[in-house]
Amino acid sequence: MKRMMITMSLMAVAAFFAAPVAANAGQHADSLGNIDRGRVIYQYGKGDDVPACQGCHAPDGLGSDDVGSPRLAYQVDSYILKQLHDFASGKRTDDTMYQMNDISAALSEQDMKDVATYVHTLKTPYIGSNLDQLRRDGADVGDPAKGKIIAEFGAPDHGVPACQSCHGFHGRSAGRMYPAIGGQNYVYLKHELESLRNGHRAFGAKTLTKAQIEDKEDNERTNDYMGQMRAVAGKLTDEDIANLAAFLTLAKPTTPGNPRSPSRQ
Repeated sequence: MKRMMITMSLMAVAAFFAAPVAANAGQHADSLGNIDRGRVIYQYGKGDDVPACQGCHAPDGLGSDDVGSPRLAYQVDSYILKQLHDFASGKRTDDTMYQMNDISAALSEQDMKDVATYVHTLKTPYIGSNLDQLRRDGADVGDPAKGKIIAEFGAPDHGVPACQSCHGFHGRSAGRMYPAIGGQNYVYLKHELESLRNGHRAFGAKTLTKAQIEDKEDNERTNDYMGQMRAVAGKLTDEDIANLAAFLTLAKPTTPGNPRSPSRQ
């Protein structure tokens, strides 16, 4: 009898500790949301108003230069969540495929957290855009070597700081505030840098040329943290942007002397 009571007590204790695990299955202690629920939305959508994310961003999260969609694999979860919030509220406008504002507005707060958490688990290797193919298709492609100089050292002659100051080595991200930009798709990188430069007018357009102001009225991005990227992008030339996008899309998160990728939280 005594042995039976001890056994039952142990089973009760085990059930007590197992219950929270079952209730939170698919959710890590430091994650924003539930991975499994996020995976369902990403792969299959939700109802009539939310199509599957993978339709534009691909099942592996690599996105597409053909439609201008960004690579989401290896992206910071808190950054993804902020963008979904900003699309839903209209603070950021999707002027590429004109879908993200309506899609995000149809997501609940928990949906957004779940999708951001799932996206953070996509660890498709850094591939980047095929610059040769883009050139053959007639795209204006920059020089990766010149872009690397700006990414690592900036362009002091016209007040541009090094990208790695905030985004880490080769744009692999540095903490949960700044997004990963290394290995991002070329078309998306170029478009967003141009949009952030145009959005610099909200902070004062002193470094923008008259032609830039008159030519790019329709795509301003103004939702970056404290206007930091607008301040930087406002000083970038067209050549700078093309070169940076060319380098960053090919950038790898490691070096030959240090092949170990950084741990991702």
